[in-house]
Amino acid sequence: MTGRLRAFGRLFGVQADWNYERMLGAGMGYAAAPLLGELRDRDPARYPEAVARSADFFNCNPNLAGLALGALVRAESEGVPGPQVSRLRTALCGPLGALGDRLFWAGLVPFLSGLTVVAVALGGGLVAVLVMLLCYNAIRAASGWWALRTGLREGMQVGRAIGESWLPGAAERVGPPAGFAVGLAIPVAAAWLLGPRAGALVPIAIGIALAGIALAVFVTGRATAIRLTLALLVLTQLIGRVIP
Repeated sequence: MTGRLRAFGRLFGVQADWNYERMLGAGMGYAAAPLLGELRDRDPARYPEAVARSADFFNCNPNLAGLALGALVRAESEGVPGPQVSRLRTALCGPLGALGDRLFWAGLVPFLSGLTVVAVALGGGLVAVLVMLLCYNAIRAASGWWALRTGLREGMQVGRAIGESWLPGAAERVGPPAGFAVGLAIPVAAAWLLGPRAGALVPIAIGIALAGIALAVFVTGRATAIRLTLALLVLTQLIGRVIP
């Protein structure tokens, strides 16, 4: 259990030595060290190879890196051939990156951030920010501990375990609440920052939104998201200079 706790704690800093050559590889090797220590006495010939493999190139969402770490350590301890362990390592990059990015970067983080902006605008102040940080880190710790335990339990079967777990469903469901929270935060924050002028600018904001919808619907092909955003930003700046 001590090795698991040390590995779990090190996973929080898995990006500390991020680099373009190995991405998260060095951090994964550092986190795996407490778990691979048992292999040193049991199979001293395999131990240095396993340590070297643990620091090879790896890239995924850091919040789910524990799934790969646990599975790879379990495979090493069971004597799975080295090339097969390396293939598993490579195969896990894509799914864990996609699931983690959808769940955390495109879901949980904007959801909590949007709600926090609303809370601050309504008078929540620093307390709202602290609550957001507490909630995020609690979820991060719980999911990280689950990920490490699941990887250690499943080993080479971790891919099946991921598909049958709560991760795919959560990644699918978190998007709409995140979009709603960010969409709610924008007008609330604007009204808070603009103060008395907010009411007068509501019709203009509605007009800009309708213009954006019209461009997206009728100007097909050339109306990319970046072009629409830039056009609306220019329009907003022009209106801001005309209205005192």
